[in-house]
Amino acid sequence: MEEDSMALAAARSAVFKCSENLEGKCPKIGGYDFNQGVDYSKLLKSFISTGFQASNLGEAIQIVNQMLEWKLSDEKPENDCSEEEKDPRFRESTKSKVFLGFTSNLISSGIRDTIRYLVEHRMVDVIVTTTGGIEEDLIKCLAPTFKGEFSLPGAALREQGLNRIGNLLVPNDNYCKFEDWIIPILDQMLEEQTSQKILWTPSKLIARLGREINRESSYLYWASMNNIPVFCPGITDGSIGDMLYFHSYSNPGLIIDVVQDVIAMDGEAVHAAPRKTGMIILGGGLPKHHICNANMMRNGADYAVFINTAQEFD
Repeated sequence: MEEDSMALAAARSAVFKCSENLEGKCPKIGGYDFNQGVDYSKLLKSFISTGFQASNLGEAIQIVNQMLEWKLSDEKPENDCSEEEKDPRFRESTKSKVFLGFTSNLISSGIRDTIRYLVEHRMVDVIVTTTGGIEEDLIKCLAPTFKGEFSLPGAALREQGLNRIGNLLVPNDNYCKFEDWIIPILDQMLEEQTSQKILWTPSKLIARLGREINRESSYLYWASMNNIPVFCPGITDGSIGDMLYFHSYSNPGLIIDVVQDVIAMDGEAVHAAPRKTGMIILGGGLPKHHICNANMMRNGADYAVFINTAQEFD
């Protein structure tokens, strides 16, 4: 009996182990009460205490808000700062420099319209994307993309002249229209390279295409209108690369200098001071690395939000 009693006491001690008091140390879990009606601001704030990935999203929202709300006037002037930096009006108007990176699938999807809004209203300062993130924006101005299914077989679609991007369908005719549209522009750029000694870079090419497309539905149009640089170090990895390849035979000589864009991109971060920098990166790969690498040149960004499907340890 005594042995059983001791075993029971040990079991109770293990099961009912005293807890460390978390009051005041950790937020309490709780969700949004829809009896209050739908208040989107309060709903988004409630994500912090919802738990699981909602809390990560809530933290990301907080960081983005901090990024957008920061002003130089929030900081005390440095003793050795310039006269301009001491000016209260300058300090009040100086805000964070926001680097936005995203993968091409977001432009293929309806998220393109959200990105267009951000660029149209100057809510970002520098953009980095993949080639698909450039050409898909332009192609959508020429012809629409359609909803299909993830399960549609690629070989059968190919026979129908259709291309699948996830559950999106892009008729091959769209790329033919893109070729008809872009080749004359490349011809003109080559002529200007020769006659005006213009040194073309991927970002200059992209700005030119944004002006040429001249559609308010295009985020590249608004980037060109608002002088927001769009960088794409892998500019040949897509349909634009195909167009440059074909153009090199029909009218050879056009040069796109990627080195000048590396200098320009890194300069966007290195010379950002006295502004803070923030990174919003949707997806991974090239845009993520290019933005992080540029900000490494200034010993890191002040704010960062990463949204992707990778595991947290990746």
